[in-house]
Amino acid sequence: MNWDNQLKEKFDALILRIPVFHRRITEEAIIKRSEENASSRNSSQVEEVDVISAFFSDVPSPFYSMMVRLLDQSGLDYKKYGFPKTKK
Repeated sequence: MNWDNQLKEKFDALILRIPVFHRRITEEAIIKRSEENASSRNSSQVEEVDVISAFFSDVPSPFYSMMVRLLDQSGLDYKKYGFPKTKK
């Protein structure tokens, strides 16, 4: 599936900030979920919302604060998509 070049650069930069022992599994999981998210929108291109949704749905809660920090540092604006969602 296609990725916007600027988004892919931000994603790659974020992945490089993840501790090495979590990096590969995180990258694979988020790419897979991002592409599934894009497909569910009937899109042939992964967009920022797909990646951010993937992080918020697939990253385990013990790593939540690190994920938010890395998203901020990477310039991925999760707040404009309504994240973090409040749990009911």
